[in-house]
Amino acid sequence: MIPGSLPLRTPSENTMKIGFTLGFVLLSSLLMARDPAYDNFADASKLIALENAWNQAQLHHDAKAVGNLVSDNFVYTDYDGTVMNKAAFLKDLKDPDYRASLIANDQARVISYVNAAIVVGTYHSKGTYKRQPFEHYGRFTDTWLYQDNKWQCVASHTTLIKK
Repeated sequence: MIPGSLPLRTPSENTMKIGFTLGFVLLSSLLMARDPAYDNFADASKLIALENAWNQAQLHHDAKAVGNLVSDNFVYTDYDGTVMNKAAFLKDLKDPDYRASLIANDQARVISYVNAAIVVGTYHSKGTYKRQPFEHYGRFTDTWLYQDNKWQCVASHTTLIKK
């Protein structure tokens, strides 16, 4: 051996070193990996909470709160076939003639995808519109995307089951 030089390794020593390194990398990545089942549960819980917050904001005509929940390209299809963009939807939300006393979801479930989710369920709304009472039961489908570290609804569709 030449003074100051490193000793030569045998092929089995190189194989062992590579195996140890790969094992360490694999173990590290497993420890740092996210549990998809937990992520889906956490996201589902968060989305149901966002849906409930949306209902509360609608009850209080809080267009700013709803505006933060929907994307700039939001599309809403109402039970009567009316299609609205974000601006029209928020304007409609502020209508003082609409006075809901109840907006509640039931049987909501979340279908999760990578950075996207669909929330389906039923809703019950009750109140007055232009001083005339109403009570609606319907189904809804909301499509959510996870962008810029937050969930936003990009499309919502309601279908009336019963007036």
